[in-house]
Amino acid sequence: MEKFDIDLEQIEIFEYNTVIIGTGAAGLNCALHLVEEGIDPRQIAIITEELGAGTSFNTGSDKQTYYKLSIIGDEPDSPYDMAEDLFAGGAMHGDIALIESTNSVREFFHLVQLGVSFPHDKYGGYVGYKTDNDPKQRATSIGPYTSQEMSKRLLDVVFELDIDIFDKHYAIKILKENNEVIGLICLSKDSLLSNKELIFEKIINSIKIIKTRNIVMATGGPALLYKNSVYPSSQKGSTSLAIEAGCILQNLTESQFGLASTKYRWNVSGSYQQVIPRYISVDEDGEVSEFLNQYFPSFRELSRAIFLKGYQWPFSSNRIEGYGSSLIDLAVYYETEILDRKVYLDFTRNPQGYAIREMDDIAGDLLEIAKEILKWAETKL
Repeated sequence: MEKFDIDLEQIEIFEYNTVIIGTGAAGLNCALHLVEEGIDPRQIAIITEELGAGTSFNTGSDKQTYYKLSIIGDEPDSPYDMAEDLFAGGAMHGDIALIESTNSVREFFHLVQLGVSFPHDKYGGYVGYKTDNDPKQRATSIGPYTSQEMSKRLLDVVFELDIDIFDKHYAIKILKENNEVIGLICLSKDSLLSNKELIFEKIINSIKIIKTRNIVMATGGPALLYKNSVYPSSQKGSTSLAIEAGCILQNLTESQFGLASTKYRWNVSGSYQQVIPRYISVDEDGEVSEFLNQYFPSFRELSRAIFLKGYQWPFSSNRIEGYGSSLIDLAVYYETEILDRKVYLDFTRNPQGYAIREMDDIAGDLLEIAKEILKWAETKL
């Protein structure tokens, strides 16, 4: 690789107490709490590839739910109970689970004070609902873009505090000395892409060096690793920065790979799967195959796997044996990557072998209830 001598006098150098990479809800909230802890807003900088382009501003689905201690009615709950439930999932350390649960109410009311209109009853009690595999009513929401509204309110305060935001900047290198952080190198996106020709002078003009002892990485971790997943294509992530700097990574096995649409980006959520759609693949000649039938011995096992895929959309090796929902992921992978076919969900026709009496109880019971609700609704119209 060719190396160049760079005169530091040609490069803009800044100095801050703390630099935050990422302008989602986590990064913006971090900036506000640093100010609350006594850090001068002028000593804080936020680096972002594009303001408003990340997961918090653009993704629905799981981002619609704010998770906290249950604080409604007479339902008993405690930080320790919530921490135990978080820890039981197998992807969070116990101390982190306890910190998250203990501070969940504090952070919730912080957002309420900022103007996020979480639903409440006439007594001022903030209602909650149960999410999958959780025994308490800890979840709340203002709709499919809860995190977007949270981020907008947080960003308003960041603007009011006049915290420096380096918009359209790539963080490319964490600087270290004696195994301690001393700074960060960034590239200005606008300067770098000002014309098509990539020349040495343009690269130099796009470089910014930020001296800091504290770097907070708040970009999540999707990166291009998830190009066929539910995350918006605008996100690049910054996990590689942490790896290169020598950070020890944990729980990567819990990284959420799973089925999702790619044009309209949405995961294979419960609403789409509860009606038991037909999975089909199409080859280059237009031949259609209902391919899942070869993986499941009967419609009963197939209906159960399709139904549960809505709640278990991330892939898990534990859900392959016994005709589990993640067997569908492997089947889709084989059709798309090995056979080079396109896969679709067909909501216009029932799957082969479809019959309520042959359906697994977990799916059939819900559909029967839905039919009764529909009949009742028709009588009221």
